[in-house]
Amino acid sequence: MFLPLHDQNPIRHVKFPYVMYGLLAANLIVFLFQSTMPKEGFDWFAVEYGMIPIVVRDVVAQPVAWLPDWANLVTYSFLHADWLHLLSNMLFLWIFGDNIEDALGHIKFLIFYLLCAVFAALAHLALNFESNGPLIGASGAVAGVMGAYILLYPHARVFVLFRIVIPIPLPIPAIWMLGVWIATQVFYVVIGSQEPIAWWAHLGGVVAGALLAIPFKRREVALFGGR
Repeated sequence: MFLPLHDQNPIRHVKFPYVMYGLLAANLIVFLFQSTMPKEGFDWFAVEYGMIPIVVRDVVAQPVAWLPDWANLVTYSFLHADWLHLLSNMLFLWIFGDNIEDALGHIKFLIFYLLCAVFAALAHLALNFESNGPLIGASGAVAGVMGAYILLYPHARVFVLFRIVIPIPLPIPAIWMLGVWIATQVFYVVIGSQEPIAWWAHLGGVVAGALLAIPFKRREVALFGGR
């Protein structure tokens, strides 16, 4: 229904959000590496480094002998199923990530991002306790960035490509754009959607991001845009 394009929210505390761009590059490099594999190798790579609940719970042995079970709570977030999966996640990270890195600082932002990935994975695990399918994708961690954004910059304008009949770019407050996105995740959880999308990971990431933003943000960065 709509696609975010960019926001009107300049950074004020850092000269360049190099952690955000580093995360974009890391996700792209991993996917390009995945893309060099035949389909069987691509799928097995997801099994090895994705987050499989029964592996993380140590019910089934870790496919990668040297990798601790808990490491998959992070590694899964750098894998993607296809180009659309990758680009959609990276678009949201690019639009909202620079402001959250600005609000938190470089090191705190990296820690924040990885923690959001972990909490998103744990939310998925809690609701899919016996699952043997791999969770992959940066969407849980990126949802954390969005959760922080809605808490810190709810009134910032986000240009979205809104489509009713024809696509029209419209500036709307972040709270509306991100609020609709969150409501969509809740809707699909409530109706019990069978689509292969980790709705609970998205919601876990949003909640983690909103909560972690409070202790991680700079003192001079006000909640709710200072309003």
